[in-house]
Order: sequence, then structure tokens, then C-alpha cells
Amino acid sequence: MTYSDDVLGRARVSDTADLKAYYERLAGHEAGALWTVANEIEPWYPQPKSVPVLWSYEKLRPLVLESLALVKGDEAGRRVVMLVNPGRKDVSAAVGMLYTGLQVMGPGESMTAHRHQASALRFVVEGQGAWTVVDGQKLRVGPRDFAITPNWTWHEHGNESPEDTGGPVIWQDGLDIPLVNAHDAGFYEVHPELYQQPRPIPDSSLLTYGSGVLRPFGFEDGWHKPYSPLFAYPWERAYPALLDAAKASEGSPYDGIILEYSNPLTGGPVMPTMGAHLQLLRPGQATRAHRHTGSVVYNVAKGSGSSVIAGQRFDWREGDIFAVPSWAWHEHANADASEDAVLFSFDDFPVMRSLGFWREEAYPDNGGHQPLG
Repeated sequence: MTYSDDVLGRARVSDTADLKAYYERLAGHEAGALWTVANEIEPWYPQPKSVPVLWSYEKLRPLVLESLALVKGDEAGRRVVMLVNPGRKDVSAAVGMLYTGLQVMGPGESMTAHRHQASALRFVVEGQGAWTVVDGQKLRVGPRDFAITPNWTWHEHGNESPEDTGGPVIWQDGLDIPLVNAHDAGFYEVHPELYQQPRPIPDSSLLTYGSGVLRPFGFEDGWHKPYSPLFAYPWERAYPALLDAAKASEGSPYDGIILEYSNPLTGGPVMPTMGAHLQLLRPGQATRAHRHTGSVVYNVAKGSGSSVIAGQRFDWREGDIFAVPSWAWHEHANADASEDAVLFSFDDFPVMRSLGFWREEAYPDNGGHQPLG
């Protein structure tokens, strides 16, 4: 349904000399007339400033690696090339209120520990030897592994591959920095000893909670934090889960086979402000279009294909990152007739749902597919 500004119930006040003088008097008291902005701040439907965008990993990778020689990690705090939406440069967001970037660490390199109000997540794109320490727990992560850094947890990162024979690690960071800043709630603190003392057993949360079907009973009743007690989600467990789900179900007509990384104690999202998913598109599969409130950042974990977002086609391949703004029609297609494609994504769906903002609908025409603009 479409509406025009002259529909009954919408502001349609014409300026007059007396009104302009009135507005000036209001402005002198740091006040204003609602009807002058009502149609802008209360639209008929979401009007995101973000636009669909795709970042080519093939083109960005040399620039990310170039930063190794130009900037020391400790000097920069983190050596990250951030990905900025053309419509959200004001808040350094990739889409909506989500930030993302590509962080690189050279072999033998380690970063100092800190914590911040923003929640963070990592998806490893390439390289061996990556690790992160989250609240004293050391986690080893490799390509296509997913890990979380909940808000206000101490964390530090590194690459333990040998300096003489190892290579760089590149992973994707995802944070809710723009959301935190929009609420004037940002805090940041450097660890008093610069580095944490890791606990004796690495990957302890994975050993404890990583089965996917069994959870601790009795001795872990004390976990009442609002985020997942499982901090790492390995690809070697996640991808087979997708394949198993594909054997049992046709999946979603809009997303293919899609699974959510979850809190094993609640079944809910991994963190209160950001969720993450892994989805499989069968060989040659093309999904139907839908739209929803909430923004999404995708990383192509495997394969190649294309997505149509708000009428624009974006061709993607492994390592590419693309963004879908809130309430934008979108659909995906696997370009390969013999191999599956897998997309990792993170989003702000937990915020949309907890605030009662969630809405979703299917594209009604053309067999569920958008026309290209």
C-alpha cells in the first residue's frame, strides 16, 4: 500500500509568513512544531538511511594485508579496515546500527586486553593460529569458525603461528557500536595488567557446552548472564549440522536451510543485541524474496552466487561481505549447479524482537521474485 502526504491524518500545513515567524520564536526557546517533521520521523514504513552494498574480498584483501607493514597492532589498538555503508558514514556503520570490519594479525602477534560496552563477534575468513581470550578463557579459532565477545568481557587476540613460517590471520569483526553510541552508553577500559592470565584449559566453554544436545546439570546452575556461556562455534560442527538439516527438511523458501547460533542454555540468540545465522543454499537454488525489520551483514563462507536487494543484483563469491538494510526486499541464489553455497550472517534481530519491533512479509508478486531496477 502506498500513501501520499495529503492523506487524511498526515501533516500537510502550508507555510505562511505568520507561521515562519512562529517557528523562529519557538526555535529561540529550543522548541519546534511537531507537524513540520511528523511525516519524516513517523513514516508509513521504515525509511533506512543504509543502502544495499557489497564489499569484494578479492579487492579489499590486498589493502588489509598492506596495513600489516603500515601500522603496528598495539599502536592502532586493533588493526582493522572498517566497512562503511555510504548512507551511514555518520556513525561508521555497515548497515543500520551494526558495525563490521576486517581485522588482520601477523604471525606471532598478540594484542593487549580491553573491554567495552559494545558486544562483538568474530568470523574467521582465512589463516591458521588465531586465538582469543575472553574473560580468561582461551579459544582457538580457524577458518569459518564463529566466536563471541559479549559486552564488558575482557578480551584480547593473537596469531600464534610461527613468525618465520606462519601467515596472517584475517577475521571479520561485528559489533553493535552504533547502537551503543546511539544510547550514549559507551564505556571502554584497558586491562590493568595489559594481558589476561588464561585459565589452564583452553576452549573450556566448547568442552562444556558444545555438544549441542547435552547441557551441564547441577554444577553450572550459577550461570545467569544474558549471553551464551558457549564462546566458540567451530565450522567443523556447524557445517555438518547444516547438511544434516538439509537431509530432513526443505528449509525456508526465503533463506534455504538456515540455523541460528544459539545460547545452549536458553535456545535464544548468542547475545542480547546481536544474533548470528548460518544458511545453506542447495546447488542451483534460488530463494523467494521477503523483507523484515532488522539489518543483516552477510559473509560468504562457501561457494558463489548472487542476491537481489531492493531491486539491485549483487554477485558474490567466497569471502565477500554484503549488507541488507532493514525492510529491504532480498532474495539469494546459488550460482553453482553442483556445489552448495553457505552464508554466515549477523544481525540485530534480538533487539527488534525484544522491543516488539519485529515484522516480516513475503514478496507478493512475480512468483515471489523482485524485478531488477
